[in-house]
Amino acid sequence: MARQLRAEQTRATIITAAADLFDRRGYESTSLSDIVEHAQVTKGALYFHFAAKEDLAHAIMELQSQASRQIAGEMDARGYSSLEALMRTTFGITRMSVEGPIPRAGLRLATGPVAVKAPMQHPFSEWLEIASRKLLGAVKESDVHPDVDIDAAAHSLVCFFVGTRTVGRSVEPVARQPRRVAEMWALLIRGMVPVPRRPRYLTLATQLEREARGV
Repeated sequence: MARQLRAEQTRATIITAAADLFDRRGYESTSLSDIVEHAQVTKGALYFHFAAKEDLAHAIMELQSQASRQIAGEMDARGYSSLEALMRTTFGITRMSVEGPIPRAGLRLATGPVAVKAPMQHPFSEWLEIASRKLLGAVKESDVHPDVDIDAAAHSLVCFFVGTRTVGRSVEPVARQPRRVAEMWALLIRGMVPVPRRPRYLTLATQLEREARGV
């Protein structure tokens, strides 16, 4: 049991070290030797868990996807309206990115040279499914205009969300991400939500930004 626990801890250490380097340097600019040095493990320990750098990338993307699915599931279980659940999911994912390198690296890998292989689903496909489902629910709940094209809105939302984080990584501190997501929602709410319901969701965006920043 103790040996298994040590093996799990070593695997987690390697993944975290790889994620930190992939996030800061990029996948192609990071070698396995760099990861070994950063994780302070032996090459044998790394190869025991991962046969290639691509396997590490897949593990990081899968962890990011699992965390995103968990957040979305928790929002579903709490009985929020569809639109509030979607907003809380995006801010939850954002907060994870501020707090740790694995979600940041997962996003960078998903937009980079690493191919996502079955049975793993591409993270963006999962986000599109979540956004489509929640926006459709929001239409039924009268929180989104009935004439909104759900597929187009979901695609635009995911592109906006990913783009905000991708651009932000290059030009400003990661701690700025909650503010950018709040700005994204302010624009989307004004474009999709009926006027009488806008104040509730604009206020919610401000509240969620503060929570994501830990204020």
